[in-house]
Amino acid sequence: MKTIFLKRVPLLFGLISGTIFLMSYTEIEIQAKAPWVAPASADTIKNPLKGKADAIAAGKKIYGTYCNVCHGDKGKGNGIAAAGLNPKPADHTSAKFQAQSDGAIYWKLTTGRAPMASYEKTLTVTQRWQVIDFMRTLK
Repeated sequence: MKTIFLKRVPLLFGLISGTIFLMSYTEIEIQAKAPWVAPASADTIKNPLKGKADAIAAGKKIYGTYCNVCHGDKGKGNGIAAAGLNPKPADHTSAKFQAQSDGAIYWKLTTGRAPMASYEKTLTVTQRWQVIDFMRTLK
């Protein structure tokens, strides 16, 4: 009896891990097709650095380090990694992107959604606002 059980453990493990993988893959596929909308509460978050020249300059440097690879140096969503991503990176120059509130963009930078990383632990609060201030210059 013990031998039969031990022979079936790898099969059981394979079935469970395969199911988890498919569920994760399906969730990513659903996210890729659904528009990424920040919650309404994000619109109430105010940018403490709005319009400050030094914040824009600092944001440009951070953008060059963390964002260019996917969004491109001009923010059009055509960076070197963009071709392999689904959904495609946002075009930061577009009217659709620029119409979002600073708070909504901040929320997205903070939380992330595959394939977009969360920058909550990578960038400080100030750095995230600086990036947003730079992104506003891309319109």
